[in-house]
Amino acid sequence: MKKVLIISPHFPPSNLTAVHRARFFARHLTKFGWEPTILTVHEKFYEEKLDHNLEKLVPQNIRIEKVNAIPVGKPRLIGDIGLRAFFSMYKKAKTLVRQQKIDFVYIIIPSFYGALWGRWLHFTTGVKYGIDYIDPWVHEFAGFKKKMSRAWWATKVSGLLEPIAVKHASLITGVAESYYQGVIKRNTRLKQKTKFLAIPFGSENADYEKLRELKLAPYLFKNNKSSFKLVFAGAMQPKAYTSLEQIFSYIKNNPEAFDTIEFHFIGSGKNANDPDGYNIKPMAIKYDLWQTMVFEYPKRIPYLDVLVHLNAADAVFILGSIEAHYAPSKVYQAVLSQKPVLAILHQQSTAVAVLRNSGAGFVISFETEKELEEKILQLTQLFTQFRHFVKNFNPAQVNKKDFEQYSAENITGMLAGMLNEVTDN
Repeated sequence: MKKVLIISPHFPPSNLTAVHRARFFARHLTKFGWEPTILTVHEKFYEEKLDHNLEKLVPQNIRIEKVNAIPVGKPRLIGDIGLRAFFSMYKKAKTLVRQQKIDFVYIIIPSFYGALWGRWLHFTTGVKYGIDYIDPWVHEFAGFKKKMSRAWWATKVSGLLEPIAVKHASLITGVAESYYQGVIKRNTRLKQKTKFLAIPFGSENADYEKLRELKLAPYLFKNNKSSFKLVFAGAMQPKAYTSLEQIFSYIKNNPEAFDTIEFHFIGSGKNANDPDGYNIKPMAIKYDLWQTMVFEYPKRIPYLDVLVHLNAADAVFILGSIEAHYAPSKVYQAVLSQKPVLAILHQQSTAVAVLRNSGAGFVISFETEKELEEKILQLTQLFTQFRHFVKNFNPAQVNKKDFEQYSAENITGMLAGMLNEVTDN
C-alpha cells in the first residue's frame, strides 16, 4: 500500500468538528490502497472537554502518533493548537516521513498555521503535500475592523502566510469548491501544477450503530407532544446572527403562527466549555421568547450526545451564513437522524442540493441579504409549508441512494483517487 500521513492537530477524544474529517478518511483509506497514519496533539493539551465515547468510533487498527504542545497559560496568550504544537508536530512529521517512507502528507485545517508544515516538510524531505480546507483561511475575521485587535491581526497574518503554505502544494481540497476558490484567485500560478477537488464533509452510518449500542438518552429536554421541538446543534456562524434576530422579531410580532414551537440551541455558546457563555439568550430575552419558545444550552456536548438529541427532536433546524461558501457539516448528521430538516441557506451552498435531492428537508434559500429579509417577512406562510412537509415526511422515502455520495466511504474514495493521481505523476 501507499502511505499517507494525515496531520490533524485535533483528533478524538477532542469533540471539535474537525476531528471527524480525519476520522472518516482514516477509517476507509485502506479500502482504496492507502495506509493512513494520524499525527495529532496529545489530548492533555486540548482546551475543550474530552469526549471519550468518540474514541470508540475510531477503529483500533489505525496508527495514531501524538506529540506534546505548549500548555495554555494564564493569561491565555496563545490558544491555537497549531501554534502551541508547531515545532513538535513538524519534528515528528519529518521523522515519520523518513522512517515510514510516506508518499503523501495531507494537512487538515484549521489550525491554519498547520498548513505551513507541508511546505516545510516538502523543502526538507521532498514529500508531496496537500491541504484540506474545512474553513476558508483568508477572510475577514469577526471584529477585524478594530485595528490591532486579535481579529485584525488574524486577518492580516492569514493573507501573508497562505501564499507561503500553498506555493508547492500538489493538492488542495475543501468541503466545497467555494472554500478554495479564493486560494486560486490569490495564487494564480497554482492552476499550472496543483490539483483541486471539492470533497463534501460526509457522514458515517456506523456512528448511528454505535449510538444504538451505547443506549444513550437525551437529557437537555424531554420529548413530548405538547410542543414541536426544532434543534439547532453547533456553533452559529458570525454572519447568521442578523438573520436569527430578524426571525425572532417576526415571531414576536406574529406569535399565533408559532404558539407550539420551541427552538433548542445546543453547543452554541461563546466558549466550548462555558455553561454560561450564552449567545442566543440575550437576543431571545430582547424579544420575550426566552424559556417559552427559545432555549439555549451554550456548552458543547459530546458528539454522540448531539446525535441523541437530534433523534429526540421533532425536526432539525439549520441556519446558514449569508456567505455563499458556507456548507454546514451538520446537514449530514441531520439527514442521518431521520428527522425532517428546516434549513435557511444561501442558494449556492452545497447543502441545498443535499437536502432537496434527498427529500430530507425543506429549504428556504436566498441569493442576497435583501432576498433573505423578504423571505423572513413571509415566515408564516413558509412555516405552514414546512409543517405540511413534516406531516408528509417519511424517513423511509428519503433518497438514500442520492445521499450515498456523501457517505464517509465515498468521500474517502474521492480523496484516494486524487492521491493516486498526484503521487503517480
